[in-house]
Amino acid sequence: MKMRDEIGVLYKDEDFVKLYRADCGQSGISAGQLALVTVMQFIEGLTDRQAADAVRGHIDWKYALSLELNDPGFDYSVLSEFRQRLIKAGRERELLNQMLARFQELGWLKNRGRVRTDSTHVLAAVRQLNRLELVGETLRHTLNDLAYFAPDWLKSRVDVDWFERYSLRFEQYRLPKSKAEREKLRRKIGEDGHHLLSALYADSTCNWLWQIPSVETLRIVWVQQYYIQLQQVYWREQDNLPPNRLQIESPYDVDARNSSKREINWTGYNLHLTEICHPILPNLIINVETSVATSADVEMTPVIHSRLNQNNLLPQEHVVDTGYVNAQNLVDSQSHFHVDLVGKVPPGTSWQATAQSGFEQNCFTIHWDLMRVDCPMGKQSKSWRTTVDSHDNPVVKIQFDVRIQV
Repeated sequence: MKMRDEIGVLYKDEDFVKLYRADCGQSGISAGQLALVTVMQFIEGLTDRQAADAVRGHIDWKYALSLELNDPGFDYSVLSEFRQRLIKAGRERELLNQMLARFQELGWLKNRGRVRTDSTHVLAAVRQLNRLELVGETLRHTLNDLAYFAPDWLKSRVDVDWFERYSLRFEQYRLPKSKAEREKLRRKIGEDGHHLLSALYADSTCNWLWQIPSVETLRIVWVQQYYIQLQQVYWREQDNLPPNRLQIESPYDVDARNSSKREINWTGYNLHLTEICHPILPNLIINVETSVATSADVEMTPVIHSRLNQNNLLPQEHVVDTGYVNAQNLVDSQSHFHVDLVGKVPPGTSWQATAQSGFEQNCFTIHWDLMRVDCPMGKQSKSWRTTVDSHDNPVVKIQFDVRIQV
């Protein structure tokens, strides 16, 4: 209720006109209200059914949505349909952008202020599978899709025992207990998957089946988990698997990746949240970015700055953790966006830093304008040469007189 009193109307129906076809007539449910329900649902952590019940029965929700007390609400399925429209049209960021625009009107956002970014992990809405569960579920998922799209084709190419083997979900407690039996099942699943893929790609009359997403997922997972030698299908050993950034973890979310950070292991994504830091104004989140779980935070720094620049929300000072900082980001933040990136620089990895002896780079004084470097003893370099490294990155090579004693 306070949100309605302080902020007013956040979303209007005309903001979402492009989500609906011009020939479908007027929507029976307000798109602006669905947008606000989606936001409130997220804030309170409700399921679609619970959110729809709240619209029908909670007086504070009716007040926020400007509904009559006797308004019957809507069926819960409308919420997922609305989200799908947002995603399909690529307009999912509109919910945040329109909210930020309203906050700017209220004077809650100040340009060129101070912001902070941090990341957290997001779990994919899938079970974390071991490798045997993964291949079993991947084949089962493909079979279910083929049974829907091409039941006659599938029936003529698989044996009757496949139904018994793949009708139930692959779960740890259903799997064989002995190592020999598990290896036998792995091999059998691999052979079945290879048989199905061979049949699919050999039948040019049904090449439209190749376009089914689960078929392509099956192909990729089989390349990652199995290999073929002398017409035999073999299980890959652990040291012969692709890196985590490439490896599919579930057929139901092919973008989710497995990663570890300190004591946490998860399958899903990374979420990068940027909020304003002001002594008086509310600390509002002004940007949200999602990346795969295996991506490094440092890769997201320029992405965040580009997004803030698009929304005219660039700060003067951007406070981050060590993971977002490297030399390139420090320079580019200032030269491209006029933003001071503030964060602890990662520790050196040179042998001097590791052994805590000798002189590290920070022991030298660099005079960029004079193209000169002073050593810890105050001696000046005798040459300064610009070149590129093996990755085409610009580097500067400095040389001192070999007679200098330290």
